Amino acid sequence: MMASSYNAKEEDGHPSGASGHGGPGVVKSKKPDNTAFKQQRLPAWQPILTAGTVLPAFFVIGLIFIPIGIGLFVTSNNIKEFEIDYTGVDMDSPCYTCAKNSSWNNTTPCTCSVDFTLEQPFESNVFMYYGLSNFYQNHRRYVKSRDDSQLNGGRSALMEPSKECEPYRKTDGVPIAPCGAIANSLFNDTLELFHIDSNGSRNAVPLVKKGIAWWTDKHVKFRNPGGNNNLTLAFQGDFSKPVNWRKPVYELDPSDPENNGFINEDFIVWMRTAALPTFRKLYRIIQKKSSTTPTLPSGKYTLDITYNYPVLSFDGRKRMILSTISWMGGKNPFLGIAYITVGSICFFLGVVLLIIHYKYDTRNNSADIPN
Repeated sequence: MMASSYNAKEEDGHPSGASGHGGPGVVKSKKPDNTAFKQQRLPAWQPILTAGTVLPAFFVIGLIFIPIGIGLFVTSNNIKEFEIDYTGVDMDSPCYTCAKNSSWNNTTPCTCSVDFTLEQPFESNVFMYYGLSNFYQNHRRYVKSRDDSQLNGGRSALMEPSKECEPYRKTDGVPIAPCGAIANSLFNDTLELFHIDSNGSRNAVPLVKKGIAWWTDKHVKFRNPGGNNNLTLAFQGDFSKPVNWRKPVYELDPSDPENNGFINEDFIVWMRTAALPTFRKLYRIIQKKSSTTPTLPSGKYTLDITYNYPVLSFDGRKRMILSTISWMGGKNPFLGIAYITVGSICFFLGVVLLIIHYKYDTRNNSADIPN
């Protein structure tokens, strides 16, 4: 058995005896090396798309996506949601006077009440949201206007906030806590819900203010300086409250040390910026107490509002939303519609291609694949 040696340069036209380094007058070849990678001879797999493989794929995708989409759409529609706008744009609105007189510099609170009726009872836990429109929390400078080290309780960041917080970094040389445009624009309306019974008396609906923030935000990202022992001493004197705030950070919830200062859950929820100009944020939770009675029975209700947050200056809108949830979250029919649409298109294309295949494909299958 004779062994044969292989030389790539011989295949390229170079004699085996020629020096690899070359002498004077030798022209170096520009041809790539004769390797499997450079000559594109690596093994590869290429699928052959035939009617027997493409058509079943279209039908399978359609038959899977359509039922999933129907299930998601029905689940979303079963979620009960009620929304009421209390901006006060119209003159006949109960909050019209408050909306016209509201400003950041106004220290006198304005209150208004909005009556509404729930046609259907709300079962299980009910989530109360506040919603804002035409408010661009996704603006680049707005999103960057915060100091995470300060919000984590860092003493050095408290005394010298980040320059990203400008122009809400210091007031007359005194550092602001918390600094930045996000904290400065904290939503500060107060919402209270009352149920009107058959006798016409008002019964306050208990609203739970804890458990509305993400666990990681509450216990990891946000911390008070020096713990939660005495926030008045920790913040007073050396720091200033944000420009648009009516009270300092250590008075956000003085009755509950676990919900005061930087770890106040209303503050934490606001600091998680929204991606779109129309958004909602969780405000309170109405917990179900009895399995026999609904959380919010159908009937008349009154929403009492302490109107503090001005929105007419940027053509914004404010609203209150009551909603239940399901295993897929809140009400969102888009996902179900998307699944139904994609599944229907695939199934329709499968039918069209099947008709074309049986009507026009008269070739022999063995002729499709060349030898």
